[in-house]
Amino acid sequence: MNRHPVRWLFGCLLGIPASLLGLAVAVLVTLSLIPLNWLRPVIDEQVSRALQRPFAIRGTLQLDWQSLPGHVLPLPALRAGDLILGNPRDFQSPTGKAAPMVQLASVEAGIALPALLYRRINIPRVTLTQPQAELIRLADGRNNWTFSFGDNDASKASDSESDSGWTVAIDDIVFDQSRVVYRDAVLDADITVTLDPLGQPVPYAEIVGQAREDRDARGPADYRFGWQVEGRYKGEPLEGSGRIGGMLSLRQGQQPFPLQVDLRSGETHIKVTGTLTDPLNLGALDLHLALEGRSLGNLYALTGVVLPDTPPYATNGHLVARLRRPEGSLFEYQEFKATIGGSDLSGTLTYTDRKPRPILRGTLDARRLRMVDLGPLIGSDDDRTASTDDAPRQPPGKVLPVSEFRTDRWNRMDADVRFRAARIEHGAALPLSDLDTHIVLDNGELLLDPLHFSMAGGALNTTLRLNGNRSPMQARIDMHARRLQLKQLIPAPGDMQDALGQLNGDATLTGHGNSVAALLGSGSGEVKMLIDNGLISRNLMELAGLNVGNYVVGKLFGDEQVRIHCAAADLIFRNGLMRPKLFFIDTENATVDIDGAIDFGSERMDLTIDPQGKGLRILTLHSPLYVSGTFKNPAPGVKAGPLAARAAAAVALGAIAPPAALLALISPNSGQEQQCSALLQKRTTSQ
Repeated sequence: MNRHPVRWLFGCLLGIPASLLGLAVAVLVTLSLIPLNWLRPVIDEQVSRALQRPFAIRGTLQLDWQSLPGHVLPLPALRAGDLILGNPRDFQSPTGKAAPMVQLASVEAGIALPALLYRRINIPRVTLTQPQAELIRLADGRNNWTFSFGDNDASKASDSESDSGWTVAIDDIVFDQSRVVYRDAVLDADITVTLDPLGQPVPYAEIVGQAREDRDARGPADYRFGWQVEGRYKGEPLEGSGRIGGMLSLRQGQQPFPLQVDLRSGETHIKVTGTLTDPLNLGALDLHLALEGRSLGNLYALTGVVLPDTPPYATNGHLVARLRRPEGSLFEYQEFKATIGGSDLSGTLTYTDRKPRPILRGTLDARRLRMVDLGPLIGSDDDRTASTDDAPRQPPGKVLPVSEFRTDRWNRMDADVRFRAARIEHGAALPLSDLDTHIVLDNGELLLDPLHFSMAGGALNTTLRLNGNRSPMQARIDMHARRLQLKQLIPAPGDMQDALGQLNGDATLTGHGNSVAALLGSGSGEVKMLIDNGLISRNLMELAGLNVGNYVVGKLFGDEQVRIHCAAADLIFRNGLMRPKLFFIDTENATVDIDGAIDFGSERMDLTIDPQGKGLRILTLHSPLYVSGTFKNPAPGVKAGPLAARAAAAVALGAIAPPAALLALISPNSGQEQQCSALLQKRTTSQ
């Protein structure tokens, strides 16, 4: 008997929720039998005032019942037809039309009653019919998707909800074909996206082939929607298609959300297959990414990553990203392979979206590098490598590249990249075997140090600095050539290969301008060069393709091969004008002095080549030679006039040029008799 009151008490306590649920069901059944259209004006007014934009339910408003998988009993569902949400009152669409921001043919949302006992409004599914949206951003930056709540009503309501302890959860959103229009005057974009539910869910592995091993226990969700996009982005035509997962998987942050993209923007083609983790909060990416296009420089408009102009390219690799890092989102393009023109590259690059500027880090290795593919980096306008149709073309009669560097982008990103190339192709005229350089871009200043080439059995070591923060750009280059073997630089008959010596040189130049032509046209500095134990002939000039050299050597020495004891040049640059302090070639039968000037600004030259015979050897020439005209069309010839002036010119050259300055270029331990050392010592002593 004593236990019956306890049982009765527990029964009463358990019966209270059941009674409340029963009462709620009874009320809902009653409401479902009564039209609710009389509530529409009240709802329209309250929502419009809260959102500060027009809202209206223009169709029927009623309470109905909804049957869903996993639920034994039907759920009460509120259904509204023909809804519109307009733009802010002071917002005018650039098209001039008064189209609403959002339109829906109908909305249906069911409510799970048991959750109400736990102060939760649980909506298992929201069904949208024919949803359409038009998102607009004006040139002044205002947009129609940012909501401004009147009198802070929304925030007050939010605070009261938080204080009350009630929560709202939506498990799934389903819809039929939907259409979203995006117009952006800032980005010059006009894009239409159409989404369609797939007839049957498509497993992720069916598209990818084999899903990657995932850190999470759950594999990627299925594809449930297909999408298409067309329009214009940053002035370029845009079109594409793909698949995405469902709305349920979109909100489940622990399950990877599947994504497939096939997109074309202008001449850039992008393919993406992979997953997003916690997509609503932009957690992470794990994608296979393939890109191809006319120039890597064109990717800046799409990605914001500053890359150089290049010939046509194609690349594919594994892109992973961690997007919500306090120090900035990180994107890593891992173990990618790429072709740029005829060059093959691979490597890993990491892009960090940090402040004040993002930075690109990584390593690049080229299995094969064609020098012609580097043409756009120095402004070449070769039809095979021109990156854009509106890029300036080389003017007729000009040799030095005039295309400008895009320095306006250099201060938008930093970079720290190591680049190596094992095999370099530039024909037989320039025997390069490898390249190693460290590229650093820091707040608009570009540094390549070292810029190392193995060349003709020797080495070419360079440091290049370009300051893109200055207008015009400021540049400095320091170059050192050591032990370049002439037998690899100049083809020669087999029996003469052993007679060829080596070349050493130093160059330091500064200049200003935004193209190679402008930099050299304003250049100042000094170039020193020394050739020891060389060989020269008309045939060698022909093999090297030097038509002017072919003419000059033919006039000086005929068709025979002549040994060079020493060739020395000490050239000075002043504002684009190059003059020799010392320039001579000493051969077995003559000494040739060269004087004059080369103007890199106007691309003109005026050189005098003055031979002096040795001993009883009689030269076929009795007057000096000249080379004048432009770089494009040089004109060699024979100078008229007596030979007496030649000796005075030679003395004048020796008087202003200290030959001892070139002694530092003589390579020790070369294993060859060093003719230049004795000749320079002799000239130094005779001054």
